[in-house]
Amino acid sequence: MAQYLALIYQDEQALGDTYAGESLASDHERFIAANKAALVDGVALEPSHTATGIRPNNGGGFFVSDGPFIETKEQLVGFYMIEAADLDAAMAVAQQIPMEHGGIEIRPVRVLS
Repeated sequence: MAQYLALIYQDEQALGDTYAGESLASDHERFIAANKAALVDGVALEPSHTATGIRPNNGGGFFVSDGPFIETKEQLVGFYMIEAADLDAAMAVAQQIPMEHGGIEIRPVRVLS
């Protein structure tokens, strides 16, 4: 079985005062219950304004900044790690992930040896 990371992106601005996923909590609970055999892990992230960026500088140190690395219309709000026979099976699970104002990116996990 292969593993696939389903990255959940949402437009935090479009959600207004509702934190990403908050209005969908019961939908996620149902999704997890229905797909627990395929789910390895999953988390929801705090809003993007709570992020801290770390980048190497040219002197062997690091630049640290408040906020996400880059500005985007949709922010990473969480993920699920899916275990499936192939990409088609992983996509069948990922298409069930509750979301609003965004989308899902699914990527195979590279096994490092």
